[in-house]
Amino acid sequence: MKIAVSAETNKGQDSSVAHHFGRCPYFALAEVGDKGIDSIKMIENPYFESHQPGQVPEFIKDQGADVMLSGGMGRRAIQFFKDYDIKTATGANGTVKDALIDYLDGNLSEAMSCAESEAHSHGHHHNGSGHNHD
Repeated sequence: MKIAVSAETNKGQDSSVAHHFGRCPYFALAEVGDKGIDSIKMIENPYFESHQPGQVPEFIKDQGADVMLSGGMGRRAIQFFKDYDIKTATGANGTVKDALIDYLDGNLSEAMSCAESEAHSHGHHHNGSGHNHD
């Protein structure tokens, strides 16, 4: 299984999870097997500066991901992922490794759109600091 995680930094499993998947500078792509995390590859988000609805979910699909983890995600993005048959989970925090372990242990719930992402999808901007996506 391949799990994508939105990331703020390019430090592999020690990268901080990004609060909003579409505006994160990096994605961690983790290959996960029966014995846990097999490998993690970091890639840049080509739509970090600007994106149209659906571009980032399509990019994640093209990476072969089965699951997308993030701090928060808007309802349109959740629907795009669902259309691509990619599971989503929000509420991820800490490091990429923490998020992967939380997901594999069943501690992250299915994605629910966050208020900040809803505002973003309506053309409002945010600075990404101090927001709670639970």
